[in-house]
Amino acid sequence: MGRDGRGEVSVVIGPNGQPLTLADLPPARTTRWVIRRKAEVVAAVDGGLLTLDQVCERYNLSVEEFVTWENALHKYGLSGLRATTQRYRGASA
Repeated sequence: MGRDGRGEVSVVIGPNGQPLTLADLPPARTTRWVIRRKAEVVAAVDGGLLTLDQVCERYNLSVEEFVTWENALHKYGLSGLRATTQRYRGASA
């Protein structure tokens, strides 16, 4: 992680392994949340680029919505961030 002149985090590693800065994050008015954008926002909070409060305010998200993204990403990886998830049961024969 990179730090700026004030000692604050200025760069984190994004979900694709590349550096991620504030300028790389989705625009504040984002309303269409694709997997990549959700993962970038989670990486920004996890890495200390933004706080949870800053992300919720910037993107008009509830804490619960963000935590859902974070838990899904950490538990299932990028596929956990799909808008629609399906759970499959084993066929009972």
